Amino acid sequence: MLFTNKTPAQKRAALRVQLDDGKLHQFPGAFNPLCAQLIDKKGFDGVYISGAVISADLCLPDIGIASLDEFVSRGRQICRVTDLPSIIDIDTGFGEPMSAARSVWLMEEAGLAGCHIEDQVMPKRCGHLDGKEIVETAVMIQRVRAASDARLDGNFCLIARSDARAVEGLTKAIDRMKAYVDAGADMIFPEALTSPKEFEAVRAAIDVPLLANMTEFGKSRLLNKTELESLGFNLVIYPVTTLRLAMGEVDRGLSAIIKDGDQNAILDRMQHRRDLYELLHYEDYGKFDQDLFNFEIGDTPVK
Repeated sequence: MLFTNKTPAQKRAALRVQLDDGKLHQFPGAFNPLCAQLIDKKGFDGVYISGAVISADLCLPDIGIASLDEFVSRGRQICRVTDLPSIIDIDTGFGEPMSAARSVWLMEEAGLAGCHIEDQVMPKRCGHLDGKEIVETAVMIQRVRAASDARLDGNFCLIARSDARAVEGLTKAIDRMKAYVDAGADMIFPEALTSPKEFEAVRAAIDVPLLANMTEFGKSRLLNKTELESLGFNLVIYPVTTLRLAMGEVDRGLSAIIKDGDQNAILDRMQHRRDLYELLHYEDYGKFDQDLFNFEIGDTPVK
């Protein structure tokens, strides 16, 4: 049935192998567990859980209003349904360094393979918007060190995201990223780079795995897999893509119902019932129920 066949430890170990194999691994964003199951079925390398998407799903802006409990709950729900490693956004750690440590511990307990923490101040902003503010390097070092020390599984991947490129420029941002590595980050997430040359410069300066954010309508041109792999990046996320696709179709579909009075013109744009049931492993649940109530003890059927 629709539960993962791998333990969290196995999924974390799998992520570590991915980060060491020299290839680029694609982690689309999942806006719910059903979407995560489809990402798994399509053959992607992992699942990404975006803080912006969790917030939007709750009809909130991405400014740190959604709670730690809401993030943990969504992470746990998604990890339960996929054998792929999942990484989650924990914004600025939900408080002071001790809160960042607790956030990491709870994400590990929920089954996540890794998380990223950023160097913005609260209330934070979307990484591709103007007007961001960042904390002093020393403050982010405390966050990273606390988060790193909180891990019980050494394979849990701690990713340090820096929003400094848009605030201080690339050179100072790279200096920050190096300090975050020294503080215990396993991977660096340079947010809102503006050109392939900047991606290349970060790769030349940083000696741990790198994460690229290919979000739509942002500061970065949408680089394809081949480009990012040639630039030496290890992992790429598409954080809001699936939500944007889904909500775009919902918007168009609802407009069609208002216009036409029924759904007949939009049936070919919907997921068919049979495809949904296949994704849910619907028949497996029926078989499980049948087997449970038709087993035998010795020669006597149990009814």
